[in-house]
Formats: sequence, structure tokens, C-alpha cells
Amino acid sequence: MLRRSSLGAIAAIMIFLAGSLALPQTAAAYPIFAQQAYENPREATGRIVCANCHLAQKPTEVEVPQSVKPDTVFKAIVKIPYDTTVQQVVAGGEKGPLNVGAVLMLPEGFTLAPEDRIPEDIKEEVQDVYFQPYSDTQQNMIVVGPLPGEQYQEIVFPILSPNPNQDKSIHFGKYSVHVGGNRGRGQIYPTGDKSNNTVYNASLAGKVTQVAKADDGGYAVTIESSDGKSAVDTIPAGPELLVAEGQEVAAGDALTSNPNVGGFGQVDAEIVLQDPNRILGLLAFFAIVTLAQIMLVLKKKQVERVQEAEMEF
Repeated sequence: MLRRSSLGAIAAIMIFLAGSLALPQTAAAYPIFAQQAYENPREATGRIVCANCHLAQKPTEVEVPQSVKPDTVFKAIVKIPYDTTVQQVVAGGEKGPLNVGAVLMLPEGFTLAPEDRIPEDIKEEVQDVYFQPYSDTQQNMIVVGPLPGEQYQEIVFPILSPNPNQDKSIHFGKYSVHVGGNRGRGQIYPTGDKSNNTVYNASLAGKVTQVAKADDGGYAVTIESSDGKSAVDTIPAGPELLVAEGQEVAAGDALTSNPNVGGFGQVDAEIVLQDPNRILGLLAFFAIVTLAQIMLVLKKKQVERVQEAEMEF
């Protein structure tokens, strides 16, 4: 009997795993939405596409070296500050902590550093964060998240710089770096539907004739206009209802509070891929100039001594 139960449990687990692999569910988390919907995360206007769903604006910071040498591992630090005492509305309507995520858009040729190339001190700062390229063809664009916001308000990216001596399509010079950082859930899904983390507005001007509470914690608000038209606005669990039966509302008036406490921000930076030979040439130039200045001073002193000797003679 025990053997049969064990075999039945194993068969059920195998069927469940096979079903998950054959019919995978869409991940309800960023940045997978942007990866599925947009070939390039940065629009022609310069706006990063995360702003299409995360409507509130919040600050984001980035720290990158002023210049790096080729074939060198360095770190880029993305800072996503927010008040850790606040909680957001989760999908079920309850309150929970905020998550964070980021996208780091590097110049062509810059990639995520391989595990065996990352120095130990940078590994300690990276911890166990999982990074992934934006797509198979865009290895220079790196995304991460969602991560627990309380632990990862600073995310360290280990980056490997390219070597123009090995790849002729890469050149030394100054390049732009684009960063987007997000905290909290979005207000709009890629389908255009609102999430439960935003304000719901009246679709019709008139009187609220009925407020029915749904089993899932949401509401169905019925509004009737003066000309007899009627509309039912469905509000999911999460936002706080602001209207009551008998209240007059105008089209577009807020029926709920705004539960969103997160937001998205983006920032640009610059980094120089420095040619070591140029540095050596610059140092050599400085040495020559310094030596020339010293020789001029010595020559001046020599001339002064000769003039002094001639005057005494």
C-alpha cells in the first residue's frame, strides 16, 4: 500500500513538472515584460521602456569609473533608494515589501564579467545576485530583478571591458552608459490593463447607485447618469475606495486612492575606454616637458653665472 502511494505521488509530481515545461506560465514580474515586448529597452526619445508601466518617477543613481583599460573587470553600482518602512499593494490586494530591479545599458562590446574573471573583493559585493543579458543578441544590456528591496538598494554589476586590439569593431574613446532603476510594482500591464497598484477613475458622470463588494476583496461600482445611462466600474482588491452610494461623481474622478509607493527612474553616465599606450605617451610627454623645464632653468642659471663673472672681471 505504501509503495503504491509513493508511486502515485511520484507520478503526480512528474505530471506537474511536465505540464509546467510544456505550458509555462507568464512571469508576472519585471523585467520579463520589457524583454518580451521590446527589442530595445531604450526608445528613440531616450526613455527606457520600464517607464511605460511604472508611471511614478523616483530617483536612480549610478557609479561607474571615469575610465577603464581594455580587457579589465570593473564594477558599476546602481543605487535605488526608497523608504523601506513603506509597503506596496501586492497582486492579491494585501500589503508587502517592495522589490527592486534595474537595467544597465553598456556600450557595444562591454559584457557581464565571467565568473572566473571576477576578483574576490567584487564577488563579495555582488553576493548571489543573478544577472542576465537583455537578449541573446544584446549581451551589453544587463537586467536584474526582482530582488528584495531592503537588501538590494545598491546593486553591483561586474563588467568586463572589451579589447579593441582583438575586436576591430571596438574603438577607444568616450561612451555613454544608460541606467534604469525601479522599485515596486507597475501601474499598467503590457496589455494596457491597469494593475491593482494604481488609481481607478469613474468612467461616467452621474450618481453612484451601488457599491458591491466582490469575494476577492474588490468592488463593483455602479454609476447612473442623468440621461439614464449606466456603467459598472470594476475595482480589484488593493486600492482604497473613496466613494459611497448616493455620491455624485464626474467622469474621470478618482474612485480610489493611489496605493503606489514605488516608481522608476533613469540616469545617464559616461565612461572612457582608455588606450594604455596613450597613457604611456602622455606620461612620456609630461616627462619630456618636465625635463625641458629643468634644462631651461639650469641654462638660465648658467647664463647668470657667466654674466656675473664677466661683470667682476
